[in-house]
Amino acid sequence: MAISRVAFVAADTPPAQESLGNLTKRYGQHDPHDADVIVALGGDGFRLEALHIYMDVHVPIFGMHRGTVGFLMNRFDELDLLHRLDRAAPFTLNPLRMTATTASGKVEEALAINEVSMLRQTRQAAKIRIYVDGRERMQELICDGILVCTPAGSSAYNLSVHGPVLPVDANVLAMTPISAFRPRRWRGALLPRSSTVRFELLEADKRPVSAVADREEVREVVDVTVREDKSIGIKVLFDPEHNLEERIVAEQFEP
Repeated sequence: MAISRVAFVAADTPPAQESLGNLTKRYGQHDPHDADVIVALGGDGFRLEALHIYMDVHVPIFGMHRGTVGFLMNRFDELDLLHRLDRAAPFTLNPLRMTATTASGKVEEALAINEVSMLRQTRQAAKIRIYVDGRERMQELICDGILVCTPAGSSAYNLSVHGPVLPVDANVLAMTPISAFRPRRWRGALLPRSSTVRFELLEADKRPVSAVADREEVREVVDVTVREDKSIGIKVLFDPEHNLEERIVAEQFEP
């Protein structure tokens, strides 16, 4: 079916807002719930925000770069957009589901498209015990934190703490420590996407830790479980010539 109904959403920055005005004049504007495609104008951060906001709308999202980094964004071009959208290749993202138990016993859940992070809340380093599929894999990690990321999120926070960049269709998750003190040389692990990861926060009263799923934070956690939720599929669109695979390879050789 040819795409004709487009919903444009944009970051609150001058370049994105200017492009929003130009594109809506050229192609019109539809409600996201009644659109064939949502076009998100901004950088990778705004794309992530749009994916969360419109997750339940079940409309594909096509990101165009009008931000700072735009690693996962398509190039910006106002011309012939409907033809581009018709040709765009779909890719389905499955988010991570975080289940966090707090010191008070409250259980909270949140979804992460990029990563779930454990972060120390005070000057005290975190102490974390790690289980994968019910098996203890690390008795005690002393660190500023640790994260589990999806392939789509591997070029974000994970990359900044020296984690590996993963192809978006890789069948693995990356687990990356943040400023590990002990064991000092541990650099993380690659896990099957089917894995269930559990973090037990040790000495949590003395060493409080926050769990963050993309943008949702739960403070003073004592136990956090992370798994991929295959029941939720988020469709994103890429230009056929976007060549994301080449960009991922090149990113790993940047000085």
